Amino acid sequence: MKGLVVVTGRGLGGDAVVALNVIEALEEKGVECEIALDKEAPGLLFEKHGYSWHKITVPMAGGHVATKASSAKAALRTLAAALKARNLIKKLDVDFVVGVIGGGSVIASLGAKLNRKPCVTLCCTPLDMLVCTRLNHTMILPEYYMFKEDVLPKNISKTFYPLDDDVDSGDASVALEKLKNYPLFDENKKTILFSSGSSLFKGMIEAANNFAEFTDDYNIVMIGYPLQEEFLDLINEDKIIYVGFIDWLNHLIKFIDLAVLTDDGVIIEEIMVSEVPIITITGIKWGRYHNMEGVFKGAIIETDMEHANGTVLQAFENYDSLKEGADHYAKILLNTKSNLAQRIIDICGKKS
Repeated sequence: MKGLVVVTGRGLGGDAVVALNVIEALEEKGVECEIALDKEAPGLLFEKHGYSWHKITVPMAGGHVATKASSAKAALRTLAAALKARNLIKKLDVDFVVGVIGGGSVIASLGAKLNRKPCVTLCCTPLDMLVCTRLNHTMILPEYYMFKEDVLPKNISKTFYPLDDDVDSGDASVALEKLKNYPLFDENKKTILFSSGSSLFKGMIEAANNFAEFTDDYNIVMIGYPLQEEFLDLINEDKIIYVGFIDWLNHLIKFIDLAVLTDDGVIIEEIMVSEVPIITITGIKWGRYHNMEGVFKGAIIETDMEHANGTVLQAFENYDSLKEGADHYAKILLNTKSNLAQRIIDICGKKS
């Protein structure tokens, strides 16, 4: 079989990581994969892993924070983009199409429909759900509210994020040696990670600063590249170990005792497979709320900014229980990558 995977974004991280894991899983099952990115996307993640890609137009409307204006502009661009996708699908003569989140899913859906090819899309925003569920089978990711519903329409199913094969292969001793290079690090203290994903949001900096002022009983480590350059000046580096954007995250995850995260994204699952208790702070990313505590019951404690400090202490009081909850989901998450690829093959094989 041969498939085309259409990816939203710039091909650097986030959605591209999800797409790369889908591609690797499909290839492991014998599928030949072609990749399509927006013509302006640098695609560095795919280049790093030895993949080339086709350049088309993949409009972005802003995902969870799309407005009527941004959606309308994206709709106009989508008409032309769908025709380009149709031409590419016809040229490559693929057996099926996969769309990965946002504009990637929308363009995959429309292009596949115009070519009468089976298609599966991964969706988590209102706009891609609006389009894709009307055209093909859609797999919803944990951020979308329907993920918590027990009964779904026949053309909608659920999936956790597919994770890297080495996600659980970290070595705590590697992280320890790297952290020793930071003067603030104290081996005798427990270590807490503060993260909003690959991009560091202002709200997460505020949360880390607040906790650093609240107590100095823990190593506070923060990762990510600031969403805006001036955010760097906000970090209290007298009390916070800021390591920036790192390539040893899998090792750090194995070392930390607790993670304080935003309530979205693949990093929640990456940390959970290592059975690390998690706190999610709501509203940091554009005021969004996804209720990850409701998705991963017993493994996450949810809080807002005002009560975050007390919630960290609560997490340590309930540490063993949270680790047990994480252990339950870890087994499921580690099998998602292979299972997702097989489901895509099964769905598209029936419709081809």
